[in-house]
Amino acid sequence: MNRSTLLLLITSLALLLSACGTPATPAPATSASADSGPEAVTATPAPANSVAERPSLNITYADALSPRLLLSLGTLKLAETASPITPEQAPQLLILWQALTNLTNSGTGATEEVNALLLQIEQTLSADQIDAINAMQLTQVEMQTWAQANGTTTGTGGGSGGGQGSGGLSAEARATRQAENGKTGSTGGNENGLSAAIANALIAYLQSIP
Repeated sequence: MNRSTLLLLITSLALLLSACGTPATPAPATSASADSGPEAVTATPAPANSVAERPSLNITYADALSPRLLLSLGTLKLAETASPITPEQAPQLLILWQALTNLTNSGTGATEEVNALLLQIEQTLSADQIDAINAMQLTQVEMQTWAQANGTTTGTGGGSGGGQGSGGLSAEARATRQAENGKTGSTGGNENGLSAAIANALIAYLQSIP
């Protein structure tokens, strides 16, 4: 092998080694557009599930009772439905009804205070319970039926021994006595007396829930 042939072989080998050792130039990264890359895609928030509006007490039907009577008599009658007062609700409602009764008996409660307590009572009831009370469509007829079933006299006339003590009477008997003493010979007096009787019966009912 002459010198020129050897030089040619060495040159060829060097070129071959150079080609094999040269790192491949990395392909330029494709710059993702702001709209196509996963990081750049802004997720469109799903529309919030529309929360069903909480029902409110319905007093718009014919001969509807006042909110106070609807709440008191309606709460008592919830025991006959699939949505009775729960043991968790009973203590809260008991405190609210006792406060409302004390406020009424003292004669010092402002309308705003009474309405605030009634609103708290309504909000303590569940939506199902409000729906159940609304479905009852309570009127004076149901209130009189309750009064008769519980021995509460609602006819006109004078009081029945308002000065007598009530010691030893049950909660129901005290409610009846208070209703009778509240009679004034007018519808308003009868309703006030019945309102007190129903409230007292409700308080006794709430106290009986374990």
